[in-house]
Amino acid sequence: MRRAAALVAAALLLAGCSGTTAPPDPGASTGSGSGSAPGTLAPAATDAPSPAPAYSTWRLGVHVLPRTAQGFGEIRPTPKALRVRRYPTTDLLPPPADGAFHASVGPVTAAIRERMGETWSPACPVALADLAYVTVVFRGFDGLAHTGELVLAATEADDVVSVFRALFAAGYPIEEMRLPTTADLDAPPTGDGNDTAALVCRAVRGQTSWSAHAYGLAIDVNPFLNPYAKGDVVLPERASAYLDRTRTQPGIIHAGDLVVREFARIGWSWGGSWRSLKDYQHFTATGG
Repeated sequence: MRRAAALVAAALLLAGCSGTTAPPDPGASTGSGSGSAPGTLAPAATDAPSPAPAYSTWRLGVHVLPRTAQGFGEIRPTPKALRVRRYPTTDLLPPPADGAFHASVGPVTAAIRERMGETWSPACPVALADLAYVTVVFRGFDGLAHTGELVLAATEADDVVSVFRALFAAGYPIEEMRLPTTADLDAPPTGDGNDTAALVCRAVRGQTSWSAHAYGLAIDVNPFLNPYAKGDVVLPERASAYLDRTRTQPGIIHAGDLVVREFARIGWSWGGSWRSLKDYQHFTATGG
């Protein structure tokens, strides 16, 4: 059961206007000529409000997939409602009152440790004292500023904050950034998650050695839009449409993009450049 939960964690780290007519104007012309007919008044020009953004209608986290022999969910076609994925961000932490970028770096407190649940244990290869709890402001697909949270290796925290500062300034959108928890580990696979996250104490997919995520030395960014693919495995399992890397919609990461350049600036590499597999969501300080 715990092996299945660890596999779930692997998949995790990878969601009208109306015009108005002017009142009669005593000085209005009633002469003939081009434009309005004699004795009529043209409607006053108005500024139409911007239409509300169209959000995806797929219900996230409820459509459970059958498990494969590997413990993942079965690979399914990307639902039509997720082929251009856009959701508003639910605020779990207070958003910035001024809409500007803010960040904090601090220790993993007892309260944060409790929230992390089984994503960390004393058996993990990194001690709590060597981790940092980081908050950063990010831009959602709703266009608003939100506060996200990560647990990272303390040695990397300030550099990672500088990356997200640059992404916020450039308007790069992120759907969700929250701490993975035991509930995520135990959840059945639905293949539609999109949480940008860092630490989860697990092995490399398909191996027994620790993942860089287990050290807090890796971050998966918008995993649904930037899936993992090796052979016939795609994670998240409903994200196959996004293996088409000619897509250019917001949030998708390409070679040479600002996201790649910013992580490279702090010495982190990108899984989208690997040859044996593609992990388009994955940025790591260790190269693995």
